[in-house]
Amino acid sequence: MTPTVRAAFWMTGAIASFSAMAIAGRAVSHQLDTFELMLYRSCVGFVIVLTILIARGRQNEITMLNAPLHVVRNLAHFAGQNLWFFALTAIPLAQVFALEFTSPLWVAALSPLVLGERLTVIRAISAAVGFVGIVIIAQPGSGAVNSVGLGAAALSAICFAFTAMLTRRLTRSETTLAILLWLTSTQLVFGMVTAGYDGDVTLPSLATAPWLVLIGCAGLLAHACLTTALSLAPASVVIPIDFTRLPLIALIGAVFYDEPIGWALVLGGSLIVVANLANIRAEATPRAS
Repeated sequence: MTPTVRAAFWMTGAIASFSAMAIAGRAVSHQLDTFELMLYRSCVGFVIVLTILIARGRQNEITMLNAPLHVVRNLAHFAGQNLWFFALTAIPLAQVFALEFTSPLWVAALSPLVLGERLTVIRAISAAVGFVGIVIIAQPGSGAVNSVGLGAAALSAICFAFTAMLTRRLTRSETTLAILLWLTSTQLVFGMVTAGYDGDVTLPSLATAPWLVLIGCAGLLAHACLTTALSLAPASVVIPIDFTRLPLIALIGAVFYDEPIGWALVLGGSLIVVANLANIRAEATPRAS
């Protein structure tokens, strides 16, 4: 089996995990708010990552060297994930995923400020085309869309972009397990504070507990599969496979939730995907010295 085929196999795991997390998040949204959902997701993830660290004897990888950067990164991810879970309850699943795919374009646009990277012409054009896709999906001025839900999904993509950029900085000196432990532990604290500040935390029921375990496991598995796929094949091969999440979740939304697939979603989502592909292809092309 070639590395590319193995990468495609891992990406099927990532696609299934991201989709399962979206479905599970919507299933428990009527009983738990997003802060409670994040509290339980982080709890499940923390137990899993800590168990793996101890089982492999890699506790020495956890240091305080980049503690401030970890906290800022995980705060951005916590905000983005809360907005994402809220958007799942407010707008069709396909719209959430389409707007989530703008995150790489935000990385391209903002990395010169955060990472000091050069803003190329292709990056600028790709970001502009992606923005046009957002406008088409949002249909400003139309009463047919939920502006709050769309705003939450769009803001979550920006938060995920900051998460990705700060992760890039952390991977220069931190292992994946260390990053994941910092992620789950700090977000567990964030979840405790935000869910419990009013003294009223809804406990999992027999009905919601399996969904919460699924969310916690799917979240970790999705990122593990994506990371493994990127280690086997370049982003120019891996990321286009991830875009199949959009038609898949649109089909799930149409079949199980009676969600419409309108022209705005198809056209706007296509522009976002094309903008991402153009940016990926440009980054994969060696520059003349």
